[in-house]
This record gives sequence, structure tokens and C-alpha cells, in this order.
Amino acid sequence: MSRRGWLLFAAMCLLWGIPYLMIKVAVAGVSVPVLVFARTGIAALLLLPLAVRPGALATLRAHWRPLLAFAALEIIGPWWLLSDAERHLSSSMTGLLIAAVPIIGVLVARLFGDTTRLGPVRWAGLALGLAGVLLLAAPHLSGGTAWPVIELLLVAAGYATAPVIAANKLVGVPNLLITASCLSLAGLVYAGPAIATWPAQLPSAEVLLAIGGLAVVCTALAFVLFFELIREVGAPRAMVFTYVNPAVAVAAGVLLLDEPLTALVIVAFVLILAGSVLATARQRAKIPAAAVAQPCPAAD
Repeated sequence: MSRRGWLLFAAMCLLWGIPYLMIKVAVAGVSVPVLVFARTGIAALLLLPLAVRPGALATLRAHWRPLLAFAALEIIGPWWLLSDAERHLSSSMTGLLIAAVPIIGVLVARLFGDTTRLGPVRWAGLALGLAGVLLLAAPHLSGGTAWPVIELLLVAAGYATAPVIAANKLVGVPNLLITASCLSLAGLVYAGPAIATWPAQLPSAEVLLAIGGLAVVCTALAFVLFFELIREVGAPRAMVFTYVNPAVAVAAGVLLLDEPLTALVIVAFVLILAGSVLATARQRAKIPAAAVAQPCPAAD
């Protein structure tokens, strides 16, 4: 992976590791529709002035089907399910379950025709990451949390599928235009439910700061970097950053919510981070001398 790829990877590890904590704070003060509406609406307003260019409407009309599919699988459906699940589950638990995205992403890429050989090192990395997630999640799977867990697995399936659509069907669409249009569509979808469940009084400063952080940092900024990461390293490898997100989520819980940091958690952190490095390793292949001067596609 290039230096630029690693920088984008590190940024996404952080920016999509802390939203779970912010969502947990926000859903304590506002309804799920209000949270999703505020998050998408504010972010859309920030990005639309940057995204609107001559020919933008024509581009949207030409790609409206994949844009609609991407918006549904990455934002409209998952952000409702994610926020609803966090009314019952901790932010750490939420981050852990979402870490199933890279595994699902590999399978989804195969369904979309990806024939890239992963190799034993990358498979070992995926296995290590999954082992770390299971090690952290297993103690929390008992009790009456079946539906919230199902909600988060559906979120993971959407998150794994949407980047493949972006990489295969939206290559010619500018990053900001994809982001701003999808966020705008989501804001329109949630406008009615948000109005119907609008809070009777102004939420606390803590809740407002959480909503603002989600909208500006974890949505507007993060989505721009997200598309850049996909185009830099490919969708299957890009999604491996979700292995590190649980570590960030748990760390935030330990530092800000006084959650315990046990030996089990530390071991799981090591497995997740090691798995991320191995799963993103580029496989070396011998190139015949006669082929050196020939153009070849970049490896995923």
C-alpha cells in the first residue's frame, strides 16, 4: 500500500471509530430519525457548495440507479439501524460487530466478479482480525440483544456492498458529488420522520456537540476521505480499516465512558491490528521479462 493509502487508512480508522460513541450520546437526547436527519442534512449543506459544478445534474441523471443503491446501502438503511441498535447496545459492542464488514466485503467482491487471489498472508490477516473481533464480542452476546445484533449485521452487509457499487458503477462520478447527493437524498427521506419526532425542548450541549461532530467530522470529512481510500487501494482492501474501528471504539469507551480495559481486550486489540496489516499486504508476483514493458492492471 502506498504512503497516501496508509494515511487515508489511518484517518478512516479514527473517523469511523469514534462515531459509535457520539451516536450513543446523541440517541440519549433525540430520536433516531432526528439524529439521522441532522447528521445527513448538516453534512449535505457543507458539501453541496463544493460539489455543484457545470454538468452535475447530467451526471446524476446518468448514474441515478447506482447512486440510489449506494445511498440506500451506505446511509439510508444502515444509519437508522445503527442508531436504533445503539439504544440497546454499548458503543464498544456496536463497533465490534461492524468489524464483520471486511469478511463480508471479500464475499461481495466475488459476487461482483472479482477474481483477485488473496493469498495465504491476506487470508491469515482476515482470520486474525475476525478472531480478535470474536474474542471481544463473545462475552457480550448473551441476553436479550438479538434484534440489535441483527440490525448491526445488516449494517455490516450494507457497508460491505456499497463500496463495491461505488468502485464498479460510480468511477466517473466526482467524489464530492456522490457524497453530497446521497446525503441530500437521505436528509429528504428522514425529514418527515424527524419533524414528527422533533424534541419538545433543546437537547443538552453534550447531545448537540455529538450531533455536530457526527455531521461535520465523521460524515462530511470522512466520506471525502472514504472515496479517496477506495480509489487508492480498492474496495476489498479499503474496508479492512473496519478491523481497527473496534479498537478505536473500545478505547473511546475506556477513556470517556469508564469501560474496563482488560487483558482480553488488549489481546483482541493486537489480533485486530495485526490482522489489518496482514490483510492489506500486497502479494508479490514474479513478472516475466517479456511482460515488463506491457501495461497491467493494479492489484487489489
